[in-house]
Amino acid sequence: MSVETNRPSPVLSGNSEEVGSPKQASRRAWLAGVAAAAGASACSGRASLAQAGTGDEEVVAPRKPSPIAVSTYSYWRYRDDSKLSIEECVDLAADAGFDAVEVLHVQMTDESNGTLQRIKQRAFRRGLSLCGMSTHQSFVSPDPAERQKNIDHTIHCIELAYAMGIPTIRVNTGRWGTSGSFDELMANKGIEPTLEGHTDEEGFGWVREGFEKCLPVAEKCGVVMGLENHWGLGRTANGVLRVIGEVDSPWLRATLDTGNFLENQYDQYRQLAPEAVFVQAKTYFGGGTWYTLDIDYGRVAEILREVDYRGYISLEFEGSEAHESAIPKSLAMLREAFR
Repeated sequence: MSVETNRPSPVLSGNSEEVGSPKQASRRAWLAGVAAAAGASACSGRASLAQAGTGDEEVVAPRKPSPIAVSTYSYWRYRDDSKLSIEECVDLAADAGFDAVEVLHVQMTDESNGTLQRIKQRAFRRGLSLCGMSTHQSFVSPDPAERQKNIDHTIHCIELAYAMGIPTIRVNTGRWGTSGSFDELMANKGIEPTLEGHTDEEGFGWVREGFEKCLPVAEKCGVVMGLENHWGLGRTANGVLRVIGEVDSPWLRATLDTGNFLENQYDQYRQLAPEAVFVQAKTYFGGGTWYTLDIDYGRVAEILREVDYRGYISLEFEGSEAHESAIPKSLAMLREAFR
């Protein structure tokens, strides 16, 4: 059967225009122009990419800014006039424009699974990650039963974090407890004498043993423990790094707190930065509760960039100004530094 190739195509719609009319020719020309423009654009894009790839300079995607979180401690601060719930803090963090929330464990009044899931969903619906949990424990005790109690507590907090989808918890070495009060400890810049009859060497052994007993649960849950520079045997970068080195596990790394180095702070930031999985950034608007540090966050950001730290920066506001004004100012400052 022969096919006539020169026959005009039939009109397939109810269009009354004749095939080959000037108006239809005009439409065909317009469609051809659109197709040509699209093809030229695609070719231009490919040429640009190819040209960029053959230049002298390597094309590098811009670095993503560090996400900025806020600790619920920033709202709560152990003050009687600001005992907000975790969920209230989540709402405030979302309204302020943070990317994530760090939960202060001692602030939790209900640890039932229903409450944990409600907090997780609250954050999810407000567009926030739950990025960390700050716990309190001490392995610095000559009493094995007391150390085991703190091991059990740490394991419990790892499991709470896992239930909430939180990938890291802040942990401490603990301290000797020989100061009369926390105010006295702060007056002495976090330095306190050892318990009579014992040594720091013993203390470091207890701390290592405590974390080693927590490692199997941390690995099973996928929750890394971030050892903070937080008084006691972890008061200095050297103390934190000693524990991390002796335990020697990817499930124990560092939480770098910018407000807890009271001497040579930038040198100690630089020491701890390579091991950091989490960073807590202190601000002191209105004056600090125990002290105020002048922290250059542009300089801190540069130290962290040098080790390619890309994780969370979590605000811990510790000043006397009302959180309603101090926290937005803190967020703006951290956004500018870590952009």
